[in-house]
Amino acid sequence: MTGPSASVATAADWPEVAALRRRVFVEEQGVPAEIEQDAADATAVHALSRDLAGRVVATGRLLVGEGTATIGRMAADQEVRGRGHGAAVLAELHHQAVARGIRQIELHAQVTARGFYERAGYTAVGEEYLEAGIPHVTMVRRL
Repeated sequence: MTGPSASVATAADWPEVAALRRRVFVEEQGVPAEIEQDAADATAVHALSRDLAGRVVATGRLLVGEGTATIGRMAADQEVRGRGHGAAVLAELHHQAVARGIRQIELHAQVTARGFYERAGYTAVGEEYLEAGIPHVTMVRRL
């Protein structure tokens, strides 16, 4: 049996992706609703993972710049954390970055998720800081 998989989200998936992000970031973590979604959502590559019932249970986005890329808005439904859905989304975002010629990726990890990203090959750079009132650390990885 294989683990969860992920795919690139389509416009039709957006309501489910936005609802998951709202549940995780706004309701669970207290991020202000007005900063959870931003203009970058329109141009980002969004990935998602679904559970066996077809519900979107994990998501993340890739922002591509001139030779650089950033992963962000990684979110997994509380009931599936630790079951591979977030890792599947991360792997799909890596795949999408490589397909666009990106060789190094950066993300701002919540400190509580640092171990998750370290297991995926990321290294912390710099000091911890607050983002939306939550401790974060910048992490990078070669692709």
